[in-house]
Amino acid sequence: MRSSFYRAGFTLVELIVVILLVAIVSLYASSRYIGVSSVSAYAIQDQVISVIRQVQVNRMQSNVDSSEEHFELALQTNCLGSVEACSGTAAGRSDVVDSDNISFSSTPSTSVVTFDLLGNPENAASAGVSILISGGQSQASVCINEQGYVYAGACQ
Repeated sequence: MRSSFYRAGFTLVELIVVILLVAIVSLYASSRYIGVSSVSAYAIQDQVISVIRQVQVNRMQSNVDSSEEHFELALQTNCLGSVEACSGTAAGRSDVVDSDNISFSSTPSTSVVTFDLLGNPENAASAGVSILISGGQSQASVCINEQGYVYAGACQ
């Protein structure tokens, strides 16, 4: 005769799996509630590189005077992007990184970087520019070298 065995409740494996799933969901949800007050500089670094390259490529594809505000890179304390985007309200623009939680500084200290038609930085930035991004507890660097190559990290 067969004995029927009836189980009520969870096994240990099921309990551990449920606890792990709840932990993963709670970590994801808590990251959404932290907000932008704790911005990581490394999270902004790729966006900064993209904006610099966009301004640089826009200049390389133009054949107008380099003093056009679309083609100059502005390096302000809380704004990095084209001069035109940083000077006004830049809602919806893709050529700007603008936040009160992030600060930018450059070496050599310059407020505007212009590019020639080959994408090389001109004037005070002709030897290259190192941009320091500070946000929250972290810092990251972006370099524009003398040939116009933009990369993550400090200039050599």
